[in-house]
Amino acid sequence: MEHGKNSYSESYKKAGVDVTAGYRAVELMKQHVARTATKGVLEGIGGFGGLFALDVKGMEEPVLVSGTDGVGTKLKLAFLMNRHNTVGIDCVAMCVNDIICCGAKPQCFLDYIACGKNVPERIADIVSGIAEGCVQSDAALVGGETAEMPGFYPEDEYDLAGFAVGIVDKKKILKPDSQKAGDVLVAIASSGVHSNGFSLVRKVFDINEKTLAHQFADLGGTLGDTLLTPTRIYVKPVLSLLEQVPVKAISHITGGGFYENIPRSLPSGITARIPRSAVQVLPIFDLIARTGNIPERDMFNTFNMGVGMIVSVAPEYADRAVAALKAAGENAYILGELAEGDEGVIIE
Repeated sequence: MEHGKNSYSESYKKAGVDVTAGYRAVELMKQHVARTATKGVLEGIGGFGGLFALDVKGMEEPVLVSGTDGVGTKLKLAFLMNRHNTVGIDCVAMCVNDIICCGAKPQCFLDYIACGKNVPERIADIVSGIAEGCVQSDAALVGGETAEMPGFYPEDEYDLAGFAVGIVDKKKILKPDSQKAGDVLVAIASSGVHSNGFSLVRKVFDINEKTLAHQFADLGGTLGDTLLTPTRIYVKPVLSLLEQVPVKAISHITGGGFYENIPRSLPSGITARIPRSAVQVLPIFDLIARTGNIPERDMFNTFNMGVGMIVSVAPEYADRAVAALKAAGENAYILGELAEGDEGVIIE
């Protein structure tokens, strides 16, 4: 049966929930969802569950890898700028960038949107970004949920979260414990602040419509445009790298910055040593530090500072890794190396 046929409740609408708006949103988003279809998709949007057939040919022990995340308070900027077609990319990125850290290839994605009022056109805008993120990561958008929750969220606000599933052959799962002193860290540049640290960003700039429209020469545009830049999705270049170079570990630099994320992929007794001069810090981070008078230690413990991912390889593969990433369109460079010690991360 077509969505919404004979479905209407005047009582529910008076309570603030218009079920027909949900059906309209589904119709508007279908064109975006269709862009993400891969050969594994068995059923179109609208059922109770998303069906996906895994291609495990050639794998000895297929392992599913899953990840979930949201966009955080970066959404506040989307509300103020009334721009909703990019935050979906962030949502996908935060999930798929995590699962590729163990070598998994994303397969499918689901989203969850909760809002105070279901405005179908706005929901479709959000989903258009999610679809773009799925296309960039070669993952199928197999389902989702839009929850209209009047009285819980303001009418013009929403929250957004996602869930990704990937697959990897067990023998190809990355082995961070194989890292040792002398291994090289390769940086892959970020596109900006990505989707972390926005509570601090909002406080530093006292974010409102006026401050977001302010032009900064260092940024080459408005503060709002720079901050709303979507999180870079590294799936395709990293998967390409894994086919060319024996990578030992990958770190996705998200909330907590260098000091929290790099140690998550380090074995006991190994420390990451990074020369401060090696980090290609993006202008937005210099502006945040200067405007908020934030100590450098806190900056590196909150933001990605221009480095979205860090790949660890044996020294003899470092140059090849950089070349492979550059060939895939990424700005990659030697960031530092591993040494003996238990300090976690040393930026010197």
